[in-house]
Formats: sequence, C-alpha cells, structure tokens
Amino acid sequence: MKNAVGRDIPCEILKGGREVFQGSNHRDGQVYQKSSPKARAHIRPQESKVAGSIREALQLCGIKDGMTVSFHHHFRDGDYVANLVMKEVEAMGIRGITIAASSMGAAHDPIGKMIEDGVVTGLQTSGIRGKMGEAVSNGKLETPCILRSHGGRVRAIEQGEVHIDIAFIGAPTSDECGNARATGGKSDCGVLSYAMVDAKYADKTVVITDCLVPFPNFPPSIQAVDVDCVVVVDQIGDPKKIAGKAARITTDPRELMMAQACAKVAAATPYFKEGFSFQTGVGGASLAVNRFLEPLMRERGIRMGWAIGGISAPMVELLEKGLVGCIVDAQDFDIDSVRSAQNNARHFEISTSQYCSPSNKGAFVNKLDFVVLAALEIDTMFNVNVVTGSDGVLMGAPGGHPDASAGAKCTIIVTPLVRGRIPTVCESVTTVTTPGECIDVLVTDYGIAVNPKRGDLSDALSAAGIALTSIEALKDKAYSMVGAPDPVEFHDRVVAIMEARDGTILDVVRQIKPFEL
Repeated sequence: MKNAVGRDIPCEILKGGREVFQGSNHRDGQVYQKSSPKARAHIRPQESKVAGSIREALQLCGIKDGMTVSFHHHFRDGDYVANLVMKEVEAMGIRGITIAASSMGAAHDPIGKMIEDGVVTGLQTSGIRGKMGEAVSNGKLETPCILRSHGGRVRAIEQGEVHIDIAFIGAPTSDECGNARATGGKSDCGVLSYAMVDAKYADKTVVITDCLVPFPNFPPSIQAVDVDCVVVVDQIGDPKKIAGKAARITTDPRELMMAQACAKVAAATPYFKEGFSFQTGVGGASLAVNRFLEPLMRERGIRMGWAIGGISAPMVELLEKGLVGCIVDAQDFDIDSVRSAQNNARHFEISTSQYCSPSNKGAFVNKLDFVVLAALEIDTMFNVNVVTGSDGVLMGAPGGHPDASAGAKCTIIVTPLVRGRIPTVCESVTTVTTPGECIDVLVTDYGIAVNPKRGDLSDALSAAGIALTSIEALKDKAYSMVGAPDPVEFHDRVVAIMEARDGTILDVVRQIKPFEL
C-alpha cells in the first residue's frame, strides 16, 4: 500500500492495525489513554535502594528472557552504561532482549555481536550506527528494527506501544534513593531529558551513577519516586566524547559559507524579529549557523526569545551576551553547553515530551519560528533522509529532525550538493525520514531552493535579493558533476521500519545485498 510520500509499504508490516503515513497532521486532535506503569511500594523506613552491582540490580528487577530494556544517549559516543548492562545480561545467559533506546551509536559496537548471537533480538531506537547498524542492515536482527523520532518515541511509550520492563539511567549524580541529576559529578552530561519518560513508564528503573551524593540530591532530573535501584560504578561515560564528529562546529570553508547563507535566509523571512525562536540540529553547517546570527541580530536590534534542542557553544555564547532570552534544553552537544546547563539560571532542562511529542497538549517544537537541519539526502519532493547511507546501511538518526520540521514556521535544510562522488540532492531518497511537506528551504553550496508550497517565502527571499533556483535544477547540477547514482540493491526482507512521529509507517529499510566485484 502506498503512503502519502509515495512509499510502498508491505502488507505484512501493516498487520495488527498499523496504518501507512497519511500526512503530518493526520492524527491531530486524536485522544488517547496514557499507559500506566507498575509501581512497587517502598515504605520501609531507612531502607537503601543501593545495589552492590549491576548484576544484583538485574536480579532484583527480575531480568529474564524476552524482556525490553531501555537506555538514553546523553553521553553520545562517550556512553558506557549500555555496554556495562548488556555485558552482564549476556553473562547471565539472558537472551531475546529488546533494546528500546533513545539512540545507539558507535559507542555500542559490542552490542552488534550480541545481535548476531541472539542476546538481542529486538531494537527500537532513534539512532543506529556503527556495528549495530551494519548488523541490522545485513539481516542479523531477528525482528525488524523500529526507528522513531525523539517525539515519536515518547508518544509510543506514553501510549503503551513500547512497554519497558527495566530502564537504565546513567546519572552523573544520585543519592541512595535515586534522586538523580545530570550535573554535579565527574561525568556531567548537562540534562537527562530523554530518560524522563523511561523513569515514569518503565516497570522498574535503575539509576547507574559514578558519584553517590548525600540525600536529597535536589533539584532532581529523575525523581526517587520512580526509581527502584541505584548502582554505583567507576565511570558511566566520557563527557569529552559528547561532542562527537557530527556534533562539532565546522571549520570547513564550504560549510561556513552555507551556514552564513542560512542565516541570511532566516533574516529575510518575516519571522526574523524581536523574540523569534530558533533550533539547530546535529551537523557541522547547521550548528555553525548560530555564529552568523549575531551580526544580523545586532544590525536589526533584536534578540532571540528562546532557543531549543541540542545545545552547543555558539548558542551558549549568545545567551551569555544577552542576545537570547533563555535556552530550553533536551540535549547538550559539547562541554560548554553542559557547563551552561549547570551554571546559567536562564538555561532550563525540559523533558523530551515537552520538547517534541506529537501527542501531548502542546510541545515546544510547535512554537518554533526556525529550525536549521542537515541531511544525508534530499529529493526533488523535498523528502529528507538522515538514516541510511549511499550504500543502504543504517548509519544515522531521525532524532528530533521530523519533530522540529513539522512544528517550525520555517524549516531550512543545509547540505552540500555532493559528498565525495555522491549526489546529496537526488531524484528519490533511499529512506524517507522527514516528509517533504515539512521542509521549506534547501541551502546548498550551489544554490538555494524553496519548496513550491511556500510561495510566501520565495517572495520574501527574492525581495531581499537572495537568488533562488529550483530543487530540480540543483539535482541536475549534482548529476552533471558526479553522475546519476546507481540504485542500491536490496533483498526483499524488511530489516527496519521508519515510523512517522504519529506512529504511522513512513518507510521501510530492506536488507542490503553484499557488494560484488
């Protein structure tokens, strides 16, 4: 059955009442009953929740074959917690585990072998990279991996589509009762936004920390009322690796040129005025846009009302200069933003539900004026792929990309026209992760295109003297430079399902065919 972005979804994927994607606002106004977690009363005075080891915590929580466990990724490439837990799970002989994580990356390469060995048979995540991405793409996972946006993950947990048996939360500080904070220890990560829904809805919640502090550890990101066990380990992560390659500010002249063009595009719209709101995603050029906003804001004599999303040093600098009213933060991309979250009274931690869930009474993304995001591919219908590489292997994450794109008044994609010998602007993306109806402007190093549905933006940019082209012309230019790409060859088997943020099926990823010489 074909969906609203023209993707043919196999009938077997739609069993159990699943629907194909029918548009970003298809389920607007839907009423649902939130799922209710189990709770174990803890009323014995003075009893400590501290377990002697991760294995003891697993035993106390009743770990068994076939359970679903969850992790968060605030440490990004520096995370240790998921590997520590899964190593114990494997050593205990537990099999058939489903991991429901906010994202998984190269830091979790050891779990790739656990997929091949049957320790892990299910995976529900936003991001998937490294050995895990290769294992799934090659058909090693027993069941299709479910890929969701950050908002889609919260929605699925709150609605009971994802049931977490045991949640594991890596916390820089915790007291013996489980009041946990993202700052104050030796492994600060800034915020614990992704883990908040896990703590609330999991049957059992385990806080893992490398800094046990006196009770009460306030104000907590994770409240003790939701925590069953606390485990103290030597190290939960390496904060220096939070700023991975994808989250570093670029120094590449080409990317800086595109970032400057993005800032000029934003300034040419009617939304660039006193109190505007702004977000950037992961990606060198998109993050660099922050540094080009300051001269334009000073020239107009305006301030940003609030900034949101993954926060990095340039946005922190704008806050410290008084050019941003406040930062509302769901993830930190570098040490500067971690320190700001700890020390700046105008830097606020929010839950991922507050940030971007499509099924609450109003998320922050719905009030965004601008979001600037990256892309692996974008096609002539403005559909964006941020999940699969040119070889069809899973290597990225929808993250908050679909959520912010759906909510913002002006969504800008910034990407080079080609990467290496691969065209970024193409006829049809390998995997649709953000539908084209949510994308407004494309900025490349060879020109700027506006989605035809946004004639108002075309008029505004043209009036500001910004030269525009069509996305078809950009695709033709890319193909003239490097040639039309050969289609990636896949087997019929579906190895991953890309859910739209409302839970409908946006696309599927099939098992790759090995490259033959």
